[in-house]
Amino acid sequence: MAGALAALTWALPATAPAQTPPGVLVVGQIAEPKALDPAAVTAVNDFRILMNVYDGLVRYADGTLEVEPALATDWEISEDGTEYTFSLREGVSFHDGSPFDAEAVVFNFERMLNEDHPFHDTGPFPLAFFFSAVETVEAVDDMTVRFTLSEPYAPFLSNLAYPTGLIVSPAAVEEHGADFARNPSGTGPFRFVEWRSNEAVVVEANAGYWDGAPALQAVVFRPITDANTRTAEMLAGGIDLMVEVPPVALSEFEGDSYTVHEQAGPHLWFLILNTKEGPFAEKAVRQAANYAIDKTALVEDVLEGTAEVAAGPTPPAFAWAHNEALEPYPHDPERARALLAEAGLENPEVTFFVTEGGSGMLDPVAMGTAIQADLEAVGFDVAIETYEWNTFLGEVNPGLEGKADMAEMAWMTNDPDTLPYLALRTEAMPDQGGFNSGYYSNAEVDTLLEEARRATDQDTRAELYKRMQEIVHEDAPWVFVANWKQNAVTNDRVEGFTLQPSFFLLLDDVAKN
Repeated sequence: MAGALAALTWALPATAPAQTPPGVLVVGQIAEPKALDPAAVTAVNDFRILMNVYDGLVRYADGTLEVEPALATDWEISEDGTEYTFSLREGVSFHDGSPFDAEAVVFNFERMLNEDHPFHDTGPFPLAFFFSAVETVEAVDDMTVRFTLSEPYAPFLSNLAYPTGLIVSPAAVEEHGADFARNPSGTGPFRFVEWRSNEAVVVEANAGYWDGAPALQAVVFRPITDANTRTAEMLAGGIDLMVEVPPVALSEFEGDSYTVHEQAGPHLWFLILNTKEGPFAEKAVRQAANYAIDKTALVEDVLEGTAEVAAGPTPPAFAWAHNEALEPYPHDPERARALLAEAGLENPEVTFFVTEGGSGMLDPVAMGTAIQADLEAVGFDVAIETYEWNTFLGEVNPGLEGKADMAEMAWMTNDPDTLPYLALRTEAMPDQGGFNSGYYSNAEVDTLLEEARRATDQDTRAELYKRMQEIVHEDAPWVFVANWKQNAVTNDRVEGFTLQPSFFLLLDDVAKN
C-alpha cells in the first residue's frame, strides 16, 4: 500500500495536475462532508463517501432498491412482523482490527436510540426516526442479533440498508468519542486514511474486505462546491469522476474521452414554505406560489430536460406508491394573482433561502433566480439569501421560524415513507428532532403515514400513500418543482462504474488505469 499512499500525497494538492495517478480515483464532490459518522449525517453528499467505508446488515442489490444480505447472511421475521433475527457474517473485522459481532450491532443501535447509552452524546442522530419502532436490540449469541419492534414496521429492512443503518466500530467510538466523525472505522471496501478540511477525504483499499478486495488502490473525494469549477477540473484531468453535472455542461463531455452516466431514482426538488408565520401561513398563498412558478420552463430551460415536473411529495420512481392521478400545478399567473387577492395580500414580502450547491439541488442558484422572477411577476416581493451548503442546512433544518418564508430543498430517499414521515408529520417539527422545517400539520396526513408504516401489505400501503399525496398536494406546504434523473461523468481511464437508483456511489467494483 506504500505506492498508493505515495500517489495519494501526489493527488492531494489544491491545484490539481493534468493527470491523476493510476489506481487512484479522484472524485469531484459537490461540498465538504459534514461528518463521516453515518448515524450523524443526512446528506447524500456525505453518504457517497460513507457507503464505501462502512457496511450495513443488509444493502441494496446492484441497480435496485431491493434488499439483499451484507453483514447479515440471512434473517427471519416473526409471523406478527415484530421480531427480526439476523445471522451475522463470520470472520469480519473493523478497519481498526476489532471484531464485528452481535455486540457491535447492539452498540450501534443503542448509541443511536438510547439516551442513557454512554456514547449517545457522540450524536445528534437526526435520522434515528428510521428506527423509532425498535424497542430492543439484543445479542442472542456472538453471531446472532434480534430486533424487537413495538409494532410491524414495513420500511425496517429498507432503512437498515440506508446509511443510517451502517455499522461503525464500537472500539473506534470508544477511543475517539465526539471526534469519531473525523476518525471513522467500518468494515467496508475502503478504509479511512485522511481528511484534509476543504481539500480532500482520502480512503484506501481494504485488501481483506469480506466481499473481495477493490480494484482501486485508493479514492480521493475532493469538495468542489462551484459547479463551473468542478466542470473545469473534470475537463483538465484533475478529477476522474464528477457527480451532479450541471445540465448546461453536459455537452462538454461528448466524445470518446468521457462517459456520461444517468440513472433515475427517487428524487424530489421542492421549496419548503413556512406555514407557521408570514404569507405562506395561508393555504391560498401557498397554492398561489405553486401556480406562479413555471416549473416546465425550469425543467426545460434551466435543467436542460434532465428532470421532470413534480406533482407531489412522492417521486414517480416509487411506482407502486406514486399517485399517477395527481397533476402538477400548471403555470397559471392569473390564478396565482387571484389567490393572492383572495387572501387579501398585496406584494407580500418573502425571504427565500438559496444554496450555492448541495446534494441533488439541481443548479440551485439559477433555479432560485428564475423562481424569484416568476413569483415577483404575480406580485410577491422576494429577497434571496444565499448560503454555502452546510451553512444552508444549519439554517434550514432547525426550522424557518423567524428566519425565512421559503427555502430550496432536495431529498433522495429509499422508501415512500421516508420523506413525508420525516418532513411532513406534525411530530416531525424541528423541536422534536424531525425535518418539518415549514411546520406543516394535518391530522389526517399524520394518521395515514402512521397506518402506512404498520401495513405489511404493499397494496394497502400504496392506497394510504396515494391518499396522503392528494391531501398534501391540496394543502401545498411545499412548491413541488422537479424529479431529477441523476447524472455523473467519468473519464476514459475509469472502468466498471455505474450509478445506483439509491443515489449512492459504490466504488468497490470500479477500476482505473
